[in-house]
Amino acid sequence: MSALDTALHGLRALIADGALRPGDRLPSEGELCERLGVSRGSLREGIRMLAALGVLETRHGSGSYVSELRAADLIGSLSLTVGLLPMAGVLELTELRRVLEPHAAALAAARIDTSTLEELSAVLDEIEASDDFEDHSRLDHAFHMTISRVAGNDALTSLIDVLRSRSRAYRIPDAGDAAELKLHSDAGHRAILRGLAAADPVAASAAASAHVAQTEYWVRRYTDVSLIEPTSAPASD
Repeated sequence: MSALDTALHGLRALIADGALRPGDRLPSEGELCERLGVSRGSLREGIRMLAALGVLETRHGSGSYVSELRAADLIGSLSLTVGLLPMAGVLELTELRRVLEPHAAALAAARIDTSTLEELSAVLDEIEASDDFEDHSRLDHAFHMTISRVAGNDALTSLIDVLRSRSRAYRIPDAGDAAELKLHSDAGHRAILRGLAAADPVAASAAASAHVAQTEYWVRRYTDVSLIEPTSAPASD
């Protein structure tokens, strides 16, 4: 185990065992180095890594503190690494979405209100009327994340957001395929909305599952990264 690994393991153990709780200030560098058996350099690097992951918060002139350790925040930090995945990894993420998004839709069907249904319907009107890839991606993401938020589980919402983030960084370059994808995507959105409006968790879940399955189909077709066109403006469903 490297010195950095030792520092990370030691810091994680202090937090996991409850020796350091959310909001607690870390002991001095000298005390931690002696306690963990590492150098100041390794300790500082370990603290920087945990801060990047949202586990610690470094406050200028005050020191480092254990964060609130909210599940949603820690899951959200995964976007730092998920964003590096190649298309083969995107396929695995899409398979995970087939499990999570139907669950979110089912929960939302039991909790959604009329104003949110109207908001979602308006979003779909905009999606269907637009041929702009950037607008479509932005509105599509808003539609799905609104459903996730209505589901009422912040950790679930954060995880779905992370899983969707990588696939949104690509667009299908073939105009015919892109048009077909949009056609199926628009229909899938409406089916999800009908399930939500009917307050029918089974129907909403089934529609969400079918919708993600369509996305998975296209990701499988374009798993060869040479067929996919990366773009700084997310465009895919």
